[in-house]
Amino acid sequence: MKIYKVVVGSLATNCYIVASEKKRAFIIDPGDDTEKIKRVLSDNGLAGRFIVNTHGHIDHIKSDAQMDLPVYVHEKEKDMVACPEKNISAAILGTFEPVTPARLVEDGDNIELDELSFKVIHTPGHTMGGICLLGNGVLFSGDTLFYSGVGRTDFPGASHAELLKSLKKLSVLSADTVVYPGHGPQTTIRRELKAGTLDG
Repeated sequence: MKIYKVVVGSLATNCYIVASEKKRAFIIDPGDDTEKIKRVLSDNGLAGRFIVNTHGHIDHIKSDAQMDLPVYVHEKEKDMVACPEKNISAAILGTFEPVTPARLVEDGDNIELDELSFKVIHTPGHTMGGICLLGNGVLFSGDTLFYSGVGRTDFPGASHAELLKSLKKLSVLSADTVVYPGHGPQTTIRRELKAGTLDG
């Protein structure tokens, strides 16, 4: 497995390209800068296969339609990838092209590509259908968990109480798990346990 981090858009969202040994890849949260993402794929000889959105806010989904790939999203986020009022694009990043998800995932589902397998962990709080992806020793945490921080809960559909429950789910993961968040630098579960971040 190889992971390429591409920082995109005015909100510096972390888009991740996760590549298998066969040079096939899935893309997590292509929030903007479509050509930049496509260039990383091309420069590394990678073939994109599908997109996974950790949640439906516009800074994580804006390039979904332009990538021309199937989109996977939690079933509680399906309206957010189609409605500007719900994904806050109308408020912060202007217009976008809506998509119809190819797959609606739920807690416990597996997302697979070649030798790669990631478990979906439903982590509501920042949004109702936020997810993390766990596998191969890493966690893609979206906007649930950051380096020394957690997701905001002052948006429509957010819940601090639900976020606390989600952080508790993550707190029992292996301390060695490397965390790739939706914004900012990577971290580990061990570091965030010591920092108290996972206590909310």
